[in-house]
Amino acid sequence: MGEDTAELLEYLFGPGKRDEHTDPHLVAAWDPGLPCPARHPDRIGLGELADLLDAPVEALRGVRPARHVWHVSVRNAPGDRTLTDAEWGEVAAAMVDASGIAPFGDERACRWVAVRHAEDHIHLLATLARVDGRQPRLRGDILAMHAVARAFEARWGLTPMSPQDRTAVRRPSTGELAKADRHGLLETARQTLQRSVRSAAALAAGETDFLDRLRDAGLRVRERRDDEGTLVGYAVALPGDRADAGSRPVWFSGSSLAYDLSLPRVRERFEPALGPVDWAVAERLVREAAAALARSGRAEGAGDVAALGDLLVAAAAHAPAQVRGRIAAAAEAFEQAGRAPGERSLEGRARAGWRASARALERAPRAARGGGAMVVLTLLVALVEAVEASRLWHEAQAHRAQAKAASEAGRLLREAAVAAGAPPSRTGPARTAKTSRMSPAAGRGPITPGGVSGVPPRAPGLPKPGTGKSR
Repeated sequence: MGEDTAELLEYLFGPGKRDEHTDPHLVAAWDPGLPCPARHPDRIGLGELADLLDAPVEALRGVRPARHVWHVSVRNAPGDRTLTDAEWGEVAAAMVDASGIAPFGDERACRWVAVRHAEDHIHLLATLARVDGRQPRLRGDILAMHAVARAFEARWGLTPMSPQDRTAVRRPSTGELAKADRHGLLETARQTLQRSVRSAAALAAGETDFLDRLRDAGLRVRERRDDEGTLVGYAVALPGDRADAGSRPVWFSGSSLAYDLSLPRVRERFEPALGPVDWAVAERLVREAAAALARSGRAEGAGDVAALGDLLVAAAAHAPAQVRGRIAAAAEAFEQAGRAPGERSLEGRARAGWRASARALERAPRAARGGGAMVVLTLLVALVEAVEASRLWHEAQAHRAQAKAASEAGRLLREAAVAAGAPPSRTGPARTAKTSRMSPAAGRGPITPGGVSGVPPRAPGLPKPGTGKSR
């Protein structure tokens, strides 16, 4: 959601800041006869288009919505054929219908436009006030639009998108990216906070330890407690990151940073601290846990892969400088693989081993952390095997997005192993696949998934799908 229609239009029809905007133009709008400001500037300008879009908002009686601009982008997968303007226009009309912005045949709905400035995607912009003065019903808009996308994928033979399993990384908004640009920062506050909170959660032994680690990392922390003093939530902010002309900090709750950083999900990680151990112990625990995951059933493995994500974060924090950057990149790539969709139990066989491994890495004496290339190398090889086991587990559950994330993390860990002195073939896929092969016991293992089918194509009108649950 945004608050400035004219500013967003200028961006959509402008040259772009990150992506090259080529031939920006309208492909659809609430009024089929609306001229395009880029192709017919003599008939309408961007300011006039903004005024037309905002007119229902300006006409509202009473309080107007503070953030009245609805903005969504719809993108094709790389490798898909290039859609025509007419096809993108059909997609746009179906999307605003499904979302509740402008149901088919409703002439009193919200005003909207679809702008195309690249071959592979369009942007939908609408103002959140209907012409009849009522508010649109947007509950479940994203899930409903996903259903429409699946229908077009099946109809036109496009690459199917990943199921809406709610495990994807929460990406920075356009406004957050622009703010980081203005301040000359390499990443947004959300991205910095995600990394810091995940590291604290991966290593904390309890609530007090977790909150202390957040403060030790330089974050501002706001605790939410009930009448009895029990911690029921938390929020974090970066010092100096402020809003409303500098009058207040920008707070992010844990759940707004990532699905698995809410207080209940962080609590699931807490386990008693271990005494001093070394990287050799960690390496043994990693291998034993990887073997346990290969024997896990469908429900058990969800807790295992969550703990493996925390282990990679811990490994990055305590690795020698030579490989620290690559392990950190692997931990970031693995993040979605640590969140299994659907119902889950966190009492997996491998979970305890990986949690103990993370503690071992943190508490190992510095001499053990830097105890020669062979110590680092053997741990990296063990991590590759663990990530490969997680990839195979996700593939067995048909978790495509998670399997892809694990595969990318494994590639980065193999690069780290090569940097630590391993021959390139030492940690290749053939070796890790052999050591981590899935062999679930009869009656316990994952059910072999059938073929994934797209949503059956409907008639050209694409009637509105059923209402999905809200995010």
